Amino acid sequence: MRKIILYVFTLLFFSQCSSVKKHNRHLTEQIPIAQLKSDVDFTYKKLQKLHPNLYWYISKPALDSKFDSLKSTITQPITPLAFYKKLSPVVAAVRQGHTYLYPISKEMTKKETKALIKKGIGPFSQFDFDYFYNKLYVVNNKSYNKSIKPGAEVIAVNDVKPMDLIREYNNYYSSDGYNYTLKTNKSGKRFSSYFTVENGIKDSLIYTLKYNDSIQQITIRRYKEDSIKKKEQKTKKIVTATDRVKSRELRRKKRVNGYNADSKNYNRNLHFLEKDSSVAIMKIRSFSKGNFRPFYKESFREIDNYKSNTLILDLRDNGGGRLSEIVDLYSYLSDSTFVFLDKSEVVSKSSLIEGAYFNGGSFGLKILKAIYAPILYSYLLLTVHKESDGKNYYATHIKPHKVKEDAFKGKIYVLINGGSFSASSLISANLKSSKRVTFVGEETGGAFNGTVAGFMPVLELPHSELKIRIGIMAMVPHHKTEIIGRGIFPDKEITPTLEDKLKGNDPELNWILQDIMGK
Repeated sequence: MRKIILYVFTLLFFSQCSSVKKHNRHLTEQIPIAQLKSDVDFTYKKLQKLHPNLYWYISKPALDSKFDSLKSTITQPITPLAFYKKLSPVVAAVRQGHTYLYPISKEMTKKETKALIKKGIGPFSQFDFDYFYNKLYVVNNKSYNKSIKPGAEVIAVNDVKPMDLIREYNNYYSSDGYNYTLKTNKSGKRFSSYFTVENGIKDSLIYTLKYNDSIQQITIRRYKEDSIKKKEQKTKKIVTATDRVKSRELRRKKRVNGYNADSKNYNRNLHFLEKDSSVAIMKIRSFSKGNFRPFYKESFREIDNYKSNTLILDLRDNGGGRLSEIVDLYSYLSDSTFVFLDKSEVVSKSSLIEGAYFNGGSFGLKILKAIYAPILYSYLLLTVHKESDGKNYYATHIKPHKVKEDAFKGKIYVLINGGSFSASSLISANLKSSKRVTFVGEETGGAFNGTVAGFMPVLELPHSELKIRIGIMAMVPHHKTEIIGRGIFPDKEITPTLEDKLKGNDPELNWILQDIMGK
């Protein structure tokens, strides 16, 4: 038995190594013209087959022209990355933030990944970057070189100018509609990814930095954390009954609030002003990860017990997540019985089956899916209907929902910015209809009138091996605006500065607290 297990393990190991080598070899190969054009056709056909509102922000003739023009520019064989740079702007022209092409990059085997992790923290991970005034800045220095000041402008990395890469890669993806705050919000955080796609993973980087009027070049190398401190932390101690209780409570909090081990924070937090429990602040970083129902149930019960009359809901940099979660949260915030979504447009029943059900999974899992497919199709017969406009619609959260018993009835402030996208924009759109809600910050990155998301299959193009993600459900909030292609606008617009970031100031929250005091 051991020999069989060892044989299977060895087979899988060499299979993975072979697959990685083949993939990495493909990165430098010149793809023939006919195959490139075939991948262009494949991309457009899949978009037409799966994307329910492809021409929301661009007309069919205009998009047809873009795909035709792209094919006419392919006059010689090129690499997968060069093809990505040609095809992704055309996909981005659809102006749907959930639909985009992934850049292709070098892969590593599990052995190589473990070896890299063992070598220590990379030269990009030792800093937090952000984008202000069309420039890239270090806003947090976590490196071993403490001479680098937060607020230093990044002029170049290995002679690559950040703004050149950011301007280029901003053409390769889109927000929903004509919004611009999403790219402003994301550019600084994504720079390291852009650099790595172009240049691979590096063990050292030469940073050209400007602080005040001084320019210097500093080499940052991969480094290991202090192993002595780690050993000290692992020292055994006597565990008491109180420790065990605290440990159980902590594990539950991690499950309910959604703990993120990488950033060492929680998806959901609730706290009250230190000297004024009448003001509750709820920070939701994303509508994913964690058991949300007990969090909202317990949080709004606590808000009610504290007799809080003001709630600050912080959705800044919330990129979205589960529809079920935002509907549950909205049931604690709505003024009365509500309908959350209009019917969600889909291309067809088959687009849901192909895009949502059969996409992804192992060969064995696909066999199981095929066995249960008739049950799913029967379900879709009941839930997907063609309406008088000739379009197919999937019914989800279109029936009236009752507000929860502990629903909040006081004043609500909602903090938003360009990183507020997808599900956080859907709930914000519905909240915008309430007269007791005030929005503070920046225009959201997600559109007011909905997004095409829901199920989002990732498909591989046959020859280039690029991958495209496609939203297959047009999810439209019940409350809408006449302004097409823009996000939820704040009632009070406030954009934080670099100085705010460096000093830890929160001008949006400060404005709200002053507004509460004034009232």
